Amino acid sequence: MKISNRTILITGGGSGIGYETAKLLSQDNKVIIVGRSVEKLKEAAASLNNTTAIQCDITNEDDINNLAAEIGAKYSDLSVLVNNAGIAFAYQHSENAGAFDKAKQEMETNYFSLIRLTEKLLPILKSQAEAAIANVSSIVAFTPWSVIPTYSDSKAAVHSYTLALRHTLAQDSNIKVFELMPPTVNTEFSKEVGGDKNGMPPADVAKALIEGFNNDQYEIHVGMTAQFRDFFFSDPQQAFNMLNSQQ
Repeated sequence: MKISNRTILITGGGSGIGYETAKLLSQDNKVIIVGRSVEKLKEAAASLNNTTAIQCDITNEDDINNLAAEIGAKYSDLSVLVNNAGIAFAYQHSENAGAFDKAKQEMETNYFSLIRLTEKLLPILKSQAEAAIANVSSIVAFTPWSVIPTYSDSKAAVHSYTLALRHTLAQDSNIKVFELMPPTVNTEFSKEVGGDKNGMPPADVAKALIEGFNNDQYEIHVGMTAQFRDFFFSDPQQAFNMLNSQQ
């Protein structure tokens, strides 16, 4: 699926993978970046071509309803949705970890909000001659990394949702469903788990997403993810052990 001359919405587009994806796509497309911070969004949009910033807290139902209404009124040619926004807490399970509250926030942002936004925008996407949805999950969708345990849970949920969504939409629509599965990426929220030292550049991850679109590669394994996936399916316990030795 060639991505050019399209209208594209990217959540979490003010920084990290979202910003780098917007940077690449804004050269040949009209891009809408969405996020919570007005200042960050405006700064990001000002540095890019053909880019509009819309403030939206994707965990807020009213914000999502307003965003969907605005897209329908002003950008009815929307044909690509990139669900990239996410949060993560670095911690390990214990009696004092506060896992419930952390997991609730992660699932709300990384999983539930993704489903709600996708469902709200499906009518617009289905009205296009060709459309795509890309969900950003992670290598930890295959097996959890215990230093980000409930973030891992949320990405496993995104992986499961993406498989089911792809299967269903392929039967009655022209929407292609992609999943981007990077390893650790050098972004702001990965610093606590060594992302600033060991993470992939977000620009490389964004480039992989564009290549995945162009090649109709529905499950996009970035960096070491392809090898890790194969290892996981051959020996799940050893794959878990390998990932969790990195602490």
